[in-house]
Amino acid sequence: MSGSRALLQARRLFYNRGGHWRRAKLFEALGSERFSRPALFGMDARLTEIMPWEGGTFVEAGAHDGFTQSNSYFLEHARGWSGLLVEPVPELHALCERRRPRSRVVHSALVAPEHDSEPIEIHFGDLMSTVAAGAEHAAGGLALTGRTAYTVEVPGRALSSLIDEAGLARIDLLVLDLEGAELDALAGLDFDRHAPGHMLIETLEREHQQPKLDALLAGRYEVAELLSDYDVLYRLRG
Repeated sequence: MSGSRALLQARRLFYNRGGHWRRAKLFEALGSERFSRPALFGMDARLTEIMPWEGGTFVEAGAHDGFTQSNSYFLEHARGWSGLLVEPVPELHALCERRRPRSRVVHSALVAPEHDSEPIEIHFGDLMSTVAAGAEHAAGGLALTGRTAYTVEVPGRALSSLIDEAGLARIDLLVLDLEGAELDALAGLDFDRHAPGHMLIETLEREHQQPKLDALLAGRYEVAELLSDYDVLYRLRG
């Protein structure tokens, strides 16, 4: 089974279990965080162990609706973190803005610097929305919801330009969940100015993607651990 197909299966099981927003907010109002860790594979719980401090700063791209399978929601809700959330699909961006009041939410797709400010076509696939070349991949995500496929043109932005606009002086955690476009996003990050302390990067086909990531980050980052079969956590050296 390919990595993307296995991940779709895992997402379907999680989605059907329903770590849903309304239930989380109800329990939070009662003082319980039982349903406030929506990340897949328990990654938000592990991130809290690795970075236990209060008031940190994150950037999460592929933020979806701000809650469903979010790796940063618990940090914001329970640990006082804040930061920058990037989501290209307009309907998901609108939900994310309402659900994540402590953070800046930006409507754009991350691109390499040479494509900054250019329009980018996105295929809606709910949890698996992706750039124009990934229509088949996006269709897999629609199997989770029964939604109808559509495409939308959104602004392309280089990551460091968004960080500058948000005025972030420090980034403790960068999360990239971009359905295969992670390397393009990293091309737009100026590591000399904006090197995150940790980076959690999804790799749908890890045997192909991780060697490229390791080569790009060599000398600056090391692999801290695998948080799932698809998600690699990198740590800034020294």
